[in-house]
Amino acid sequence: MATPIKDLPIEVAQGELVTRYIEWGDMALRHASVPAGTDFGPVLRGLPEDRCPSPHWGIVLEGSLRLEHADGTVETAQAGEVYYWPPGHTATSTEGAVFLEVGPVAQMRQFHDHALHLFG
Repeated sequence: MATPIKDLPIEVAQGELVTRYIEWGDMALRHASVPAGTDFGPVLRGLPEDRCPSPHWGIVLEGSLRLEHADGTVETAQAGEVYYWPPGHTATSTEGAVFLEVGPVAQMRQFHDHALHLFG
């Protein structure tokens, strides 16, 4: 099933921050565009350990994301790079980013429902 990104359901739309989310079978997909200075920390508050509960496999299409893992390890994913992030992470973006990520529905939905509660 092919779907234009612009046709994916909007999950969150807060100014320049726009995420789109869809579930297909056992996997979920999120396309996100975040502005410079984005800190995911406040959005993750209230989830287990105030971190993202889902693993993600993805690609950064534009900009970069700085990721901090639960063990304190820090890494940066830049445009053109693919990534795997285990559960228990948080992220920031100094310059802004556009990225696409895939993960298991149950864990991705946990963040999705949390975001809808915050911004819905």
